[in-house]
Amino acid sequence: MRLYELQQGGTPLDMKPVTQFGAGVYELRESFDTNAYRVVYVVKLGKALYVLHAFMKKSKSRIGLPKPDAALIEARLKRARELDKGG
Repeated sequence: MRLYELQQGGTPLDMKPVTQFGAGVYELRESFDTNAYRVVYVVKLGKALYVLHAFMKKSKSRIGLPKPDAALIEARLKRARELDKGG
């Protein structure tokens, strides 16, 4: 539902910037059945809303993204920028 809100130009109140990837990259957080889930997406591109990664958060502490997740997001962000430019 909140991704649809973003597609329609809305701004969910609980979106959080993920500054390690630059401006325009955000995450949505969701809890279900004692688990925490995250969706990382970019909105500052012209053609589309790009979902870069969705995952279940494993750590209960407020530690940053695990390196494999961060590397995957970085690679997908690079590709989203290429696609957005028409490449």
